[in-house]
Amino acid sequence: MAGTAGTPGTPGTPRVLRAMNDRAALDLLLEHGPLSRTRIGKLTGLSKPTASQLLARLEAAGLVRVTGTSEGRPGPNAQLYAVNPAAAHAAGLDVSPSRIHAAVADVTGRTVGEYELPTPGRHPAQPVVQQVTDALDGAAKAAGLSRSDVHRLVIATPGAFDPNTGRLRYASHLPGWHSPTLLDELAAALPMPVEYENDVNLVAVAEQRLGAARGHTDFVLLWNQEGLGAALVLGGRLHRGWTGGAGEVGFLPVPGTPLVRQVTKANSGGYQELAGTQILPELARELGVEDVPAGPYTEAATELVARAAHHTNGPYRKLLQAYATRLATGLASLVSVLDPELVVLSGSALTAGGEELRTLVQAELAELAAPRPRLAVGDIRERPVLRGALESALAATRDEVFDTSR
Repeated sequence: MAGTAGTPGTPGTPRVLRAMNDRAALDLLLEHGPLSRTRIGKLTGLSKPTASQLLARLEAAGLVRVTGTSEGRPGPNAQLYAVNPAAAHAAGLDVSPSRIHAAVADVTGRTVGEYELPTPGRHPAQPVVQQVTDALDGAAKAAGLSRSDVHRLVIATPGAFDPNTGRLRYASHLPGWHSPTLLDELAAALPMPVEYENDVNLVAVAEQRLGAARGHTDFVLLWNQEGLGAALVLGGRLHRGWTGGAGEVGFLPVPGTPLVRQVTKANSGGYQELAGTQILPELARELGVEDVPAGPYTEAATELVARAAHHTNGPYRKLLQAYATRLATGLASLVSVLDPELVVLSGSALTAGGEELRTLVQAELAELAAPRPRLAVGDIRERPVLRGALESALAATRDEVFDTSR
């Protein structure tokens, strides 16, 4: 009978216990870097002979390698072991209307190849499948690999693919991505497992694994860059909603803006119109800020917020205060419903404000909502969407490659 004692793979059998010890050792090597067998034994609680057998097993499987010796200590006990970076590779794609940014990481998490494919225009010259494969191939080539060497791919897009229909929703501004057969076409063209995730959700993944939300299982991430959105992590898991639309707070009706109907067709809504980056240049002019930056509104907004964070009075201070009030207005609805432990402020138009903006939003939120979550500025500033895509792909890849019970 399945599940009887002694069946291969049954919890508690020597095979499964060995696999658990193997995974614990691999996770320690990922966390700490190169370790000696003595140190691994102490950290895992294993005896020296068992630790030696474990490392021999992992080395034979190609999962670890000897990287040197402890300084001043000759002999086999001084050998340092590390996870073999070439054991597997994973990839992430960050898709926006103007470009696809692709990256490949080795199993240790180090990015080994990147490529950016411009995709301008409302009517792309290349089909989406070709865009995706070209971007992935470019990153793989930069890493000295081929497409077939990539173990898993995570694609980040605005909006979300509805799990009930397979169609992209909440992202009408992403041309070419709305075909009902797109996911099947991509599956046929790509030789590895592919997952699709909302871009802001993946920023939350990056912050939870590497940044300001590390160690937190209940938090909201508010994102403000090209668009205004949120990610919800409840009980340690991303909350996506029935159609993948949880966190699409740009459409949230809020005081201070007209009520917008048929928001998905208009691709706009109250909170986006109240606190999105597109409103900051005009708001700055209204408050008397001179020399408002020209150019794309996201870059202009980020520059204005960065300048305002360094002023204690005058028009720039009024701008930062007004922006904080607008941000807190939408956040009040979120925290009143969810009562999270933490709110992470991310995206260039929020992180540029640093501690000054965080303090103002925290004070405004305390007056507008009963819950009192702590606010923190996001730590992942360098391509956070892409970093989250890689972290998501790496987590699943490690679960598969590091499983020595099979």
